[in-house]
Amino acid sequence: MADAPSRFSPLQGYADRFADLPSSGVSITEEPFAAMADLWVDPSSPAATTVGALLGADLPTAPNTAVTGDTATAIWLGPEEWLITTAERSGPALEVALQSAVRESGGAATDVSAQRTTIRVSGPQARHVLAKGCSLDLHPRVATVGTALQTMLGLAAVVIVVLDDDGTDYRLLVRSSFARYVAEWLLDASSEFAADRRP
Repeated sequence: MADAPSRFSPLQGYADRFADLPSSGVSITEEPFAAMADLWVDPSSPAATTVGALLGADLPTAPNTAVTGDTATAIWLGPEEWLITTAERSGPALEVALQSAVRESGGAATDVSAQRTTIRVSGPQARHVLAKGCSLDLHPRVATVGTALQTMLGLAAVVIVVLDDDGTDYRLLVRSSFARYVAEWLLDASSEFAADRRP
């Protein structure tokens, strides 16, 4: 039996650079190899209910939101489109499960796991770092847990998922082809906070 092919993260080699970031205010880590699938389904259809049961949470229907269920996170991308992410299944298995749930209603699901990687940005200065390259308001009074913003960070399109209500924990979904650009941008933007000077 042939060995399984090796998997390489778009940010392979960056873990040490992230770990060596001279800042107590910002932490950057990659969360590679999450399974992801684009899902299209009518949110009012029985299929959407079936998907909700599969994920352990109803699909979010408000723009710029995400819902995390028992087994996956669903991120709203459009009126009938979501990005589903999970560490519980492989990409192909996620695609098959979602396709089975929505097939009767004319919905569709496609494995896009290789399309993006995930970067976690956390710490007391995380919001200030992201604000250097993002024009959207990330203040906790606006961007609370469950907010998922499709925006630009520097010159790269990203999805920013807010993970707490304090402005200190974010998950960035970035196209694999832009991952190194975003990583370098984050390292440069974080350098200002080496001494964690902001209150």
